[in-house]
Amino acid sequence: MSEVQEKDNFWLYIGGIILAAVALVVTIKSSEHDKYESASKAIAEDPSYKQHVSENK
Repeated sequence: MSEVQEKDNFWLYIGGIILAAVALVVTIKSSEHDKYESASKAIAEDPSYKQHVSENK
């Protein structure tokens, strides 16, 4: 009786899922950073905007 046992790809699947999750997080963080950077530039260019200065020193 010669049974051919299939290779277990469990850890390969887990690694792929983790890699995909990391790529997704990096992509989302990158797009969020760009969004806030452009908003920051718009605020800085606004002449009515005043920088907040803390009174507690």
